[in-house]
Amino acid sequence: MSIHPIERVRSEMGRTEMERNAPGGESVLSLRGAAVRVGGRTLWSGVDLTVGAGEFTAVLGPNGVGKSTLVKVLLGILPAAAGEVRVLGAAPGERSTAVGYLPQRRNFDASVRIRGVDVVRLGLDGDQWGIPVPGLGRAKRRAARERVEQVIELVGAAKYAHRPIGQCSGGEQQRLLIAQALVRRPRVLLLDEPLDSLDLPNQGAIAGLLGRICHEEGVSVVMVAHDVNPILHHLDRVVYIAEGGAVAGTPAEVITSETLTRLYRTPVEVLRTSDGRLVVVGQPEAPAVHTDRHGGGGRDDH
Repeated sequence: MSIHPIERVRSEMGRTEMERNAPGGESVLSLRGAAVRVGGRTLWSGVDLTVGAGEFTAVLGPNGVGKSTLVKVLLGILPAAAGEVRVLGAAPGERSTAVGYLPQRRNFDASVRIRGVDVVRLGLDGDQWGIPVPGLGRAKRRAARERVEQVIELVGAAKYAHRPIGQCSGGEQQRLLIAQALVRRPRVLLLDEPLDSLDLPNQGAIAGLLGRICHEEGVSVVMVAHDVNPILHHLDRVVYIAEGGAVAGTPAEVITSETLTRLYRTPVEVLRTSDGRLVVVGQPEAPAVHTDRHGGGGRDDH
């Protein structure tokens, strides 16, 4: 995907792009003038975003600006301090069964013996208690097995799904966890840094998988990311958070020197390398550059 100069910067963003709705006139996710406060501090405000069905959206920005907090607001875990937030036409949390969620990545220890297929199955009935009564619900259990098999095939994990998940590689584990998040057929999939700690080939593979699920299955994907490059050519839109504010639009509109300079209120330059990767140069931490953030500690806890 090539980045072209934008015709106009959308820090004001008007309502032209921001009010682009899903097919049939229904937006899947909608934020209008949204703001959030944590511990008495406003992390961001004035966020306007509309996500339609089957669109892939990345949430970008340096550590600590509130990227993960935006996901928590969409889940209904944290309330918006101002503005309006709607998820599938309702308040956040009211339609949780139609929202899949993958939290920040945690590797399974090699000693974990639960099979990958059972991890996926937990996405269907992990909230149920008790022992099934013999002879009852056989059709339901058969349908559940078929759905688990279907979603494992969808993410390309059939070859290792019956192995203990602790013996799967990081990329294999992530595919199984994505399958778990998809098993209830959500209309929206929220992912918090799913590429974190994966090597570059696995980042590309998981990004391609998410792009395919988004565009072929009609699932709206909102993904918090630190490095935009592995997902750049899959994206429909970007939310870039910094300095308490945010801009939203297509990658071509948002990831530009002009837009980021306005957002940060300091000179920022967006460059493209010979291999097509974007590099953000300036005072802010550059989310277009992949770095190992765990060697020195410090995660985006917000």
